[in-house]
Amino acid sequence: MRSRISTRSLGRDQPLTRSASITSTRRVAGSSSLMAWRRRADRLRRRKPKEEPGGDRISALPDDLLLLVLRRLDTRAALGAGVLSRRWAGLPRELDALDLRVSDVLPPRYQRWLLRHRDIYSKGTFALYRPRIGRHEFMPNMTRYERRAMRAFTSSVEGLLAAGARRRVSRLRLEFFTTHNTGCIDRLISQAIDDWGVDDLEVIARPTFRQQTVHAFPRHGLCDEPGASRLQSLKLGCCVIPPRLHRFGALTRLILQDVAESPPSSYENVLYSCPQLQVVHLNSCLCDRGEVMLLDAPDSQIRELVIDNCVIGSVWLRDLPNLERLASMGTKLCFEADSVPCLRQWHLARRLGIEVEGFRQWLRQHLELDPFVEHTRDITNLIIRFTGPDRWIVPSSSPSLLLPNLRRLLVADVPSSWDVAWPRALLEMAPALESFHIHIASCTEEPNEEISWQPTKLRQHRLKEFVMAGFDGADRQIYLVKFVMGVCTALRRVAMFRNGHAQDKGHWDWEMVTQEHSWTEEEKDATLNQIMGVVSSTAAPVQVVFG
Repeated sequence: MRSRISTRSLGRDQPLTRSASITSTRRVAGSSSLMAWRRRADRLRRRKPKEEPGGDRISALPDDLLLLVLRRLDTRAALGAGVLSRRWAGLPRELDALDLRVSDVLPPRYQRWLLRHRDIYSKGTFALYRPRIGRHEFMPNMTRYERRAMRAFTSSVEGLLAAGARRRVSRLRLEFFTTHNTGCIDRLISQAIDDWGVDDLEVIARPTFRQQTVHAFPRHGLCDEPGASRLQSLKLGCCVIPPRLHRFGALTRLILQDVAESPPSSYENVLYSCPQLQVVHLNSCLCDRGEVMLLDAPDSQIRELVIDNCVIGSVWLRDLPNLERLASMGTKLCFEADSVPCLRQWHLARRLGIEVEGFRQWLRQHLELDPFVEHTRDITNLIIRFTGPDRWIVPSSSPSLLLPNLRRLLVADVPSSWDVAWPRALLEMAPALESFHIHIASCTEEPNEEISWQPTKLRQHRLKEFVMAGFDGADRQIYLVKFVMGVCTALRRVAMFRNGHAQDKGHWDWEMVTQEHSWTEEEKDATLNQIMGVVSSTAAPVQVVFG
């Protein structure tokens, strides 16, 4: 027993071997390095401030990302972000586009009241509603919402002006109610053009619920120095044409919408005096009734002109040498020879004749097609919308090849009471036509007089597609389909759709939107028997589509 104890004690007192010494040294070194690493980590943690729950991590983002956030807010909220902290204070000045709309301030309840008011009046049931929601209830509520919204809106505009910060803004959008308190808006427009270098400006004045008034600009116009401005695109809505508008020499795009009644010279001066103008839209504008607007600008660069439902006597095109696209809807248009030598796309809409409560005003004369197209020989795309209670368009008394370069044709909104075969006259005028679409609009009128067509030896060698929407198997519809299939030698596809319409894609293009209709086999066979017997002997097989 004693020997064992002494042996163990002797083992502990003996010197360490080489291997044991190395292992012990590594353990000591490892433990010291670990402790040093922990001390450094503790120091770093002490230096880094502790993040509180719900801390502001967004402000730590770089400016570029913060500006992306602000651009996705409405401008009023983006400008108010500057009061959050010093980090955000200068960011709103970097916004290159400002969009200030009074509709962003209006509560959703205002829109509900407005829709309700329109619905009641459209149905003619206003008198059936209880007095508490009658006109005496609508008026105070709507005007109160508008006053509150305009106070908040003008407060934002005045705050923006009071900041006095120099900034670079390329686009400015303004939408406001037409009230007596719009002086700050005029000052904002002037400062934006003169100091901020705005090149894209949109000003839309909304009439209040009580008054249908328009906005009038101050005597000096939009700004102090229009000749030095960088303004290239301008849209004005529900206002008076501002003074000195013709001095904006850099203007390339002008849109006037719901402009108050003005003499034709107010429009003519702008078109003559702005040499860089390329796009002009006049939408629902008012001119002195019975007056003629004369467009005679041999140095004009206008390439696109839209005149949509303007109240004016007529528009006379004398010289627009670079005009390529023209849309004239609801306005009488007259051409002089060689006045539009570059015209290629034309959207023409006219409605003649009126009918009020069963009384129909008859036209005293029919209009031939020639005067509409005789000075537009080079057009390649044509959209025609001729409507009215009675058919007023007739074929030419001396037909000729008036449209030698026409490739695509749409005849839309043809009343079903008309002789819908009248577009045959257009087909005879266009030997290069490749696509022919027609849309027939159903109406309750009785069919009126038919056109007496003369036999023809015409052969059309380019037309490949013929589509008719609104087809119901009427005699004159069958006649037109038979005529097309009989004279068109290159025809590949004929489509007849019961339900459908022509949907505009801008002013110059369209798409036939159709709905499927379940044709019975008997209906298909009967229709095919009526039309297939006249297919030209030189024609390739034609695909007939029913829809």
